[in-house]
Amino acid sequence: MEETLTNMIVDYSGVELRQDDRPVLSDVELHVSEGELIYIMGEVGSGKSSLLKSIYGELPIAEGEAHVLDTDMSRVRPRRLPGLRKRLGIIFQDFQLLRDRTVEQNLSFVLRATGWNKREERRRRIAEVLRQVGMEAHATSMPHELSGGEQQCVCIARALLNEPKLLIADEPTANLDAESSRHVMRLLCDIRATGTAIVLSTHNDYLPTLFPGRILRCQSGRLMEAAPAQEENNIEGNTENKE
Repeated sequence: MEETLTNMIVDYSGVELRQDDRPVLSDVELHVSEGELIYIMGEVGSGKSSLLKSIYGELPIAEGEAHVLDTDMSRVRPRRLPGLRKRLGIIFQDFQLLRDRTVEQNLSFVLRATGWNKREERRRRIAEVLRQVGMEAHATSMPHELSGGEQQCVCIARALLNEPKLLIADEPTANLDAESSRHVMRLLCDIRATGTAIVLSTHNDYLPTLFPGRILRCQSGRLMEAAPAQEENNIEGNTENKE
């Protein structure tokens, strides 16, 4: 068992998730290895976000065995969650940037909160992640000066600050147009190529046709393996679905 946990970034067996004592997902099997891209798909309200929240400890595990980066999520104490989240990257569909601070100040805020006490080290790391996502020219921009796609790129940079082994992305393209969505997905695939695993929720059926990964579907209170997506040769006219 210990060897399995070492090789697994996320390892769920027989997990049940509940909201207000109401079952959301039951008998969940979720196994994520280094460098995997996993799509969590399903209709609105099917449990996609609840599953992601359980991975970073916002929703407790009701039953079953659940390990994330060798942390036992069924027994983890609240005081240990900040340490776990420092090892994860989380990308939200609504960006959650601080509106009264520049891009650089947003990223610096996260670094200070996670123990980066030296100013020059923070500056160096911020420059690295902004360069990685192609946003180095926008370090002094305010969030409202950026397009939706640019804001999401900043959010990806924020998620990369602490060099996570796992990125969790909750509908990261839901508020973007098709071109911006493809740009964001290309960035995520580049990050995946470095060995970072990505668990991404979406209800957009076109994403896996462009950027193949393993597909799991939330349906009728269960998480089920879905067939691989068929590649589409001409989807330029398709736009993102909205929540």
